[in-house]
Amino acid sequence: MAALNTDEKGRFQAEAAQKNRLVRVVIALFALPVFVLASSMGAVRSLHAQTAGSQGQSPQTQSQPANDIPDAPSTVQPPAAKLPAAPPPDAGQTAPPAYPGEASEQPTDQKTAPPPMPPIQTIQPGSRPRNQLNPKEDLYTISVTTNVVQIPVLVKNSDGRRVDGLLPKDFTVKENGQKQTLTYFSSDPFELSVAVLLDTGIADVALQKVNQTYGSLVGAFSPYDEVALYTYSSTVSQVTDYSGRPEKMTAALNQMKLVRGRNNGPPVLGGPLGPDGPTVNGAPVGGPTIAPVNTPPREAHVLNDAILRAALDLAKRDRTRRKVIFVISDGRDLGSKVSYRDVLKVLETHGIQVKAVVVDSGALPVYRQLDKIHLRGQGYSNILPKYCAATGGGEVFNELSRNSMETAYAQITSEARNQYTLAYTPKASAGPAYRSIEVLVDKKGLSIYTKSGYYSIPSAR
Repeated sequence: MAALNTDEKGRFQAEAAQKNRLVRVVIALFALPVFVLASSMGAVRSLHAQTAGSQGQSPQTQSQPANDIPDAPSTVQPPAAKLPAAPPPDAGQTAPPAYPGEASEQPTDQKTAPPPMPPIQTIQPGSRPRNQLNPKEDLYTISVTTNVVQIPVLVKNSDGRRVDGLLPKDFTVKENGQKQTLTYFSSDPFELSVAVLLDTGIADVALQKVNQTYGSLVGAFSPYDEVALYTYSSTVSQVTDYSGRPEKMTAALNQMKLVRGRNNGPPVLGGPLGPDGPTVNGAPVGGPTIAPVNTPPREAHVLNDAILRAALDLAKRDRTRRKVIFVISDGRDLGSKVSYRDVLKVLETHGIQVKAVVVDSGALPVYRQLDKIHLRGQGYSNILPKYCAATGGGEVFNELSRNSMETAYAQITSEARNQYTLAYTPKASAGPAYRSIEVLVDKKGLSIYTKSGYYSIPSAR
C-alpha cells in the first residue's frame, strides 16, 4: 500500500511538471509579440529623436552618420521595401543624403560651382531694343494721331477701259493747288462695303425688267464683300443688314419680285374703275348723297434721303473696306427732306463713292439733257451723274435692256474693287474746312475719276 502511494505520488509530480512546462510555453508564445512590438516602438522613438537632433544641427557640423541598424520585425506592419542604390555623383557635385535626416559624407571643403552668367548683348547705336519674349513686338510704341487722306483713283483710256500698271511716279496729287507727297500707294483690290439702293417708284414695266437681273446682281460681288439692301420710293426702308452671305441677299431679292412699280398714265379717280366703286348721279350706291372728293397721292422720289441713310450706315463699317453706294434708279429726286449739298458733305467726309445704273426714263437720250435743268419745287430729273462725278464713282451706266444691266453690274463692282489707292498726310487744320483735290497722271489721253475734295477733321488737342 505504501509502494502504491509512492508510485502515484511520483506520477502526479511528473504530470504537474509537464503541465508547468506547457504553461510556460504558452506564456512565452503570448509574450513574444508584445516584446517585439515594444522593441519596435522603442526603435521608432529612437529614430525620431535622432532625426530631430540632426535637423537642428548644420550639415557641415554633423560628422557621425546614423547607425545603420534595421528595425525589429513587426507582426503588424510589413518590412519596408529597399530603395535602389543611387547613381554615383558626378565630379565636382555633392551627393544628396539618402534620407531626410542623414547627413552627407562628402568632404565639407568642396563647394558647388556657381552657374555660368548669360552672355551680355549690346544693341547698336541708333537701333531699338528687342522684346525677348516676343521678338516681333517692339518694346515700346509711340502713337501719334494724324489725319491721312485716302484717294481711290480710277483711270481709263479713250476706249473706256481701265488702265493698269501705273506707278507712284506717274501720279501727282494737289490739295488746294499745293502739291502733296504720297505716303501710300497700292493697286491691289480692296474688299467692299456696298449699300444697294433699289428704286421701287419707277414704272412697273421697268421694275419687272430689273427683277429679272437679280441673279447677276448677287453674282457681281465677291465672297469677301459685305452688302446691304435698301429700297425707297416715298420713304426709305432697309431690307437686309450688311452681310457677306449671298443666300441672304438672294432671298431678300426674291421677295422684292412681288413688289409692283408705278402705273403709267394719270391716276384714275372716278368712274367704274375708280377707287369708290359704282355711283348713281355722282353718289356712291348705298352711301351718302354727297359725292366724295378724291385727291391723287402726291408723288415722291426721296433719292437724297435714301443716299443719306445709306451713307450714315456705311460710315460705321470697317475703315479698311472701300465704301460704295450702288443705286439702281431713274435718278429722279422729288420730296426729299435733305438737299444735295448736305448729302454730298456727308459722302465727302467719310470717303464714300456713289455708282449708279440709270434705268427707265432716265436712260433715254432726251431725258439726259433735262437733268441739266432744275426747276424750284420740281426736283431733279436725274441727279445721279452729279453724285457720281463728285465722289469719284465715274460715269453712270444708262441701260434699258436686261443684258446691258447685267453687264453694268459686273463692271461697276470690278471698277470699285480695282482702283489705285493714293494717300498723303495733310497739314493740320483749325476747323472742318473744305479742301479741293486734284489728281494728275503723267500720260496723255487718259481720263481720271476721283473725288473732287473732302472736309478735313480738326486735329485733337
